[in-house]
Amino acid sequence: MPADEQTAYPSVWTRPPRRRRDQPALSREQIVSEAIRLLDADGVDALSMRKLGARLNAGATSMYSHVANKDELIELVVDEVHGEIEVPAASGAQEWREATEAVAHSLRATILRHPWLASLFGAAGMAYLGPNMMRLSDDMLGVLESAGFELDAADNAVSTVFAFVVGMATTEAAWLTTLARSGQGEQEWTEQVWPAAEAAVQPYPRLRRQYAAIRGADVRGARVDKFNQGLASVLDGLATRRSTNG
Repeated sequence: MPADEQTAYPSVWTRPPRRRRDQPALSREQIVSEAIRLLDADGVDALSMRKLGARLNAGATSMYSHVANKDELIELVVDEVHGEIEVPAASGAQEWREATEAVAHSLRATILRHPWLASLFGAAGMAYLGPNMMRLSDDMLGVLESAGFELDAADNAVSTVFAFVVGMATTEAAWLTTLARSGQGEQEWTEQVWPAAEAAVQPYPRLRRQYAAIRGADVRGARVDKFNQGLASVLDGLATRRSTNG
């Protein structure tokens, strides 16, 4: 792609499609699907156009017919995995919270299935223009509008919920990636490092009490509980603002 065209169209979603007389050997769907498999298996550092082409047994011409560069590929894979998130149907003031909670859990699960996703949010360019991300945003706005949120308030609410989920799930994904590299289970790893952790918090009275209270707890269950409690706080705040402004 000429440099001036890349400057004018910095995203896969904003540049016009290339015209080809012959049919490319690969489809965009094949490229994106294989890229996701590569990311799931080896992580974001392993992603390159060369490595992806080798996995697909395809030359550069077939690849670049659909994807101009790695940045465009990232936009595509980020949008594709957002297609795994479904927004439940909801109507009226009584269902918005349950629907929003379901989407939050679905987004968290998606990030934990694809732990590389969290590290790509900041590098995803104009991925928000992708069809799956736009569908997700529009459906969520519809859920909140049906509950009485004004459109601007609904937009702020969606951003707040997503920011919470991404922040929490990013930390979880990093932790689970470390565990996977260690070859140990979550409970096993925690029990091994626990004596050092308890020794480290001795000068800090509040942390010392906190660690003493959770000694021997189910680590995975504690992660889930922490997420649920934080999400409930976010939704409580949105409910208060809704009732105040309604």
